[in-house]
Amino acid sequence: MEYATLNNGVKMPMAGIGTFLLSPDEAEASVLSALQCGYRLIDTANAYMNEKAVGRAMKKSGLKREDIFLETKLWPSFYEQEDAVEKTLERLGTDYIDLLLIHQPAGNYVAGYRQMEKAYKEGKVRAIGLSNFTPNGIREILDLCEVKPAVLQTEVHPYSQEKELKKFLEKEGMVIQAWYPLGHGEKALIEEPLFTELGKKYGKSNAQIILRWHIQEGNIVIPGSKNPAHIKDNFDLFDFSLTEEEMKQIAAMDQQKRYYTSTPEMLKRYAETVPPVDEQK
Repeated sequence: MEYATLNNGVKMPMAGIGTFLLSPDEAEASVLSALQCGYRLIDTANAYMNEKAVGRAMKKSGLKREDIFLETKLWPSFYEQEDAVEKTLERLGTDYIDLLLIHQPAGNYVAGYRQMEKAYKEGKVRAIGLSNFTPNGIREILDLCEVKPAVLQTEVHPYSQEKELKKFLEKEGMVIQAWYPLGHGEKALIEEPLFTELGKKYGKSNAQIILRWHIQEGNIVIPGSKNPAHIKDNFDLFDFSLTEEEMKQIAAMDQQKRYYTSTPEMLKRYAETVPPVDEQK
């Protein structure tokens, strides 16, 4: 395993499992499978409606809590609820979260950030960060924060490498974390001839080549899967390295092509949507 060191000294695994779009049963099975394969980073969110299942899988794994890096995200409609962090901890069945993010730059996200800072100071959260924020939104938080965000989770993959954003984050001491690290499973990206060629060279799948590129680029990755074989393969990234020339060839693929772009209407909807988190299994 390789690690990123966050701006407060906390070490975060570079590869983990994401649970977006997984039902509670799927999330529990996937997280348990991942932990058994050696994963130590788990990503979930209030809005995924599977935090309780993630907590169950962590307990079933038999691992010590301190050996797992648990990440979750506050949803906009909870930013102004004073007990949002406490309720998140209860659902996860833990007394601390390793990394807590603001999920969307919607609603009163400053109030949400203040909640996270309070939880950080109380020792309930080891690091805090942002998800889906643009540079302008990040600057706004940097100008008012008492605890600096450590991580930005956003869309990154070989077709959208976010080179300028990464320079900005590096200057601010923030690490980037890629969701959609495989481009939302986009066939054209996965089947790029270069990845096929490198896969044959290293005895790896095209997806493993892409994930290895991320690791060497300094991008923390959280590919999601409910297939035990894929879960295992998505973690088998640490026994080879791409050459400098190969990294340059992948860098040349950048098309600044995103699959997800939020609009003011979407952000307004996010702020108004209240996930029925208390009903989750």
